[in-house]
This record gives sequence, C-alpha cells and structure tokens, in this order.
Amino acid sequence: MAKLSHYGVRGEVRMVDVSEKVVTTRTAVAQGFVKMSAAVVRAVKRLKNPKGNPLEIARIAGIAAAKRTAEWIPLCHPLPLTHIDVTARLCQNGVEVRSEVTATAQTGVEMEALVAVTAAALTVYDMCKALDKGMEISGIVLVKKTGGKSGDFLRGATIAGNHKNNSKKTTRSRSR
Repeated sequence: MAKLSHYGVRGEVRMVDVSEKVVTTRTAVAQGFVKMSAAVVRAVKRLKNPKGNPLEIARIAGIAAAKRTAEWIPLCHPLPLTHIDVTARLCQNGVEVRSEVTATAQTGVEMEALVAVTAAALTVYDMCKALDKGMEISGIVLVKKTGGKSGDFLRGATIAGNHKNNSKKTTRSRSR
C-alpha cells in the first residue's frame, strides 16, 4: 500500500513538494448523482423551477469550482487547467453530474474533477430545494485518471447512483 503523501515524518500535515515531478498531461473524470422525486424530475424537465434551469447553472458552478479547487481543499496545488467539461443529465430519478478536467502540470487533477461534480450537485440541490428538500446527493467518485507517476486508474462500475439513464436533457460545456 502506498503511504499518505501529505504527512511529514513526525505526522505533521504538509503540502507535497512537486517541484521535482515531471510535467505531463493529466486528466480526471468524476461523477455524482442527485436523487429526486418524480415531481421534481418533471419540474426540471419542463423547466418549471422557481430559480431557472438547474442543469445549466450546475454546469457553470462546476466549471467555476474546478478553477478554485485550491481554495476549497487546503493542501491542493493551484493548477493551470487547460480543459473543463461538466455535464448535468436529467435521468428517470434525478440528475447525473459528470466532469472531465485536464491540465499539463506536475500533479494530478483528480480533486478538480471531484470538486466540479460536488459543486454542480450542490447547485442542483440549491436550485430545486424549493420543490423538495429531501433530495439526496450520492455516488461522488473518481471514475478515471490518466497521467502522472502513479499511472492510470479506471473505476470498474461507472454508475454513480441507482438510476436509469433515460436522458433527454443534457447540458454540456467545454471551458478553457
């Protein structure tokens, strides 16, 4: 098992020194799910939401959050992200959120992808909470990562929530 890299020899927390690491192109894909009632799904589908289109706002929130990951997670390095793609897809029992982040850097972008999905899922909740405060956010996971010293990672199952993907409405973005 690999050792935790954010601890010094005496157990003190530290930011990892990446100055000797090789600059490579690194990507990460993450996903999560916002489970909601059939009534809320219908409202989102018809865009009958008091605050507007939650899928579009979630997409923008995910992009913005990925860019600010070092502010959310204290020991993350600020990275020059070269690509952020966030999708919010309406499914039979909720919204599936997915992000893909890329950078050419000395450390990976897993946290940026996870933060993007988390912010997008929280935004869906915020946008729909007037209709139902009982929604659940679940299944926030790293699906895939490439690049770097530790090599590639691919999660076996890529379904974030217990949902059927009957998507008709998808909001997709690419940011640079």
